[in-house]
Amino acid sequence: MRLVVTGATGGVGSWVVDHLASEGHDVVAVDLERPPGEREGVSFLAADLTDQGQAWEVVQTYDPDAVIHLAAIPAMGLAPETETFVTNVASTYHVFEAAGRVGADVIWTSSESLYGMPFAAEPFLPEYLPIDEAHPPRPEDGYGTSKLVGEELAERVVRRHGISVVSIRPSWVQYPGEYRVREELAGFDPETADPSGNFWSYVDVRDVVSMVDAALGTDVEGHEPYLAVAAENALGRPTAETVEAVFGDLPDECDIEGEASAFTTAKAREELGWEPSHSWREAADEAVAGPAFLEE
Repeated sequence: MRLVVTGATGGVGSWVVDHLASEGHDVVAVDLERPPGEREGVSFLAADLTDQGQAWEVVQTYDPDAVIHLAAIPAMGLAPETETFVTNVASTYHVFEAAGRVGADVIWTSSESLYGMPFAAEPFLPEYLPIDEAHPPRPEDGYGTSKLVGEELAERVVRRHGISVVSIRPSWVQYPGEYRVREELAGFDPETADPSGNFWSYVDVRDVVSMVDAALGTDVEGHEPYLAVAAENALGRPTAETVEAVFGDLPDECDIEGEASAFTTAKAREELGWEPSHSWREAADEAVAGPAFLEE
């Protein structure tokens, strides 16, 4: 397949580009700057996707079978809040519209942050546990709101152009051998710990890549969101018990056993045939080389 991948030198994007090239796809990899190295099977382009002309030119010139849109400011605190919102929404709008005009299906990274808990000013519990794709979104911050708007843009482009859009909602993405979540949780004590907006969940970057693969291989109708989360929390402790200890309460509806994640990936399993295959227990200290084209 011919694939356009945006955000191609970012954390998730670079792993997706490297994998898709290894699978024999013809990849057009787009980011603000080209990477230092090259990759067989990949054409690297520099473009600012917040500019409509540049975004449309890339997609319309290469006329891909699918667009994998990973370009974004990936969290709060990396840029001013207004810049985060405007950048993410503008680039998503332009990429989606360009894809629709050439009839290319879209896979893109939304976020668990659209539920509102991760960056809330005052931590709050979800309506139920585990959280699924149908849980009401309640973002307060610019990042989570940009992802919620992006999913509305997905609905729009489906209505207008009849393509399909898969919205992947990853938890906090971790990289083999560099599990920051474990570093932040060192010495965790539920009696003194601050509430976690994502309830100590995470996902390995390789599992995000495998969900992209699964979405490419599935005939999805319209717009569908899917959570991408590791099977268990990053604590090694019972999830419900820890939520209650830290938050002082549990939702009335809570059906989590043991260390299972606070987010369920049942929909992805049933509809995409996808399940997470990496755990912090092995991956936190695993030695796996990242994409070589990022190296000087």
